[in-house]
Amino acid sequence: MTSHIEKGRTGESIAVKYLINKDYYILEKNFRIKTGEIDIIALKDDILAFVEVKTRTSTNYGYAYEAVNKKKQRKIINTALYYIKLNRMKNYQLRFDIIEVYLGRTNKINHFKNAFV
Repeated sequence: MTSHIEKGRTGESIAVKYLINKDYYILEKNFRIKTGEIDIIALKDDILAFVEVKTRTSTNYGYAYEAVNKKKQRKIINTALYYIKLNRMKNYQLRFDIIEVYLGRTNKINHFKNAFV
């Protein structure tokens, strides 16, 4: 049995591969500051995507994206704003995405673009 942390890392690795296959350039993985974390920061064309990855093995307790509540969204947004300022990122469209990864015999991925603002 895998731990919660191992499951999350597996999901994030799958999400990174998915994004790369969709022509995203991965800028950061697990960008962390005192007040929050962003799983993946990726760039495609002029879009700077901040991606929250949620990994599950089933929907028994609801869909994975439902775990990204308003409080979590605020933390991601504030962390993204810090990242933008820190790296002097200008002239990009910002987007906040959620990627659900369901682990199983065949992994299933759902990518919600512009999941929240």
